[in-house]
Amino acid sequence: MSDAFDYFRAYAVRALCTARSMPRGRMKHLQLVAGRIYNLLKKEAAYGPNVQHLEDFRAAQKLEASLDRRPSDRSGGRLAPTAPQSSDREAG
Repeated sequence: MSDAFDYFRAYAVRALCTARSMPRGRMKHLQLVAGRIYNLLKKEAAYGPNVQHLEDFRAAQKLEASLDRRPSDRSGGRLAPTAPQSSDREAG
């Protein structure tokens, strides 16, 4: 086994565990897709070293990073306007 196999396996496990903890919907589906990509890369890496895996790996990481940013951006935008309103009511 190569190091790439172990790394891809670790990424696959982490992505699939993250997906299991998410509620149903598009984000969960995309997280599962990222996990499947890592699993496919793991299987390919088991056969031998290949530099072409890096492009697919980077694409999967980019997808996962975009999934991580999306919920925080949305919730941050919703909470920001409500916080000053509640403090104004208490002060007033």
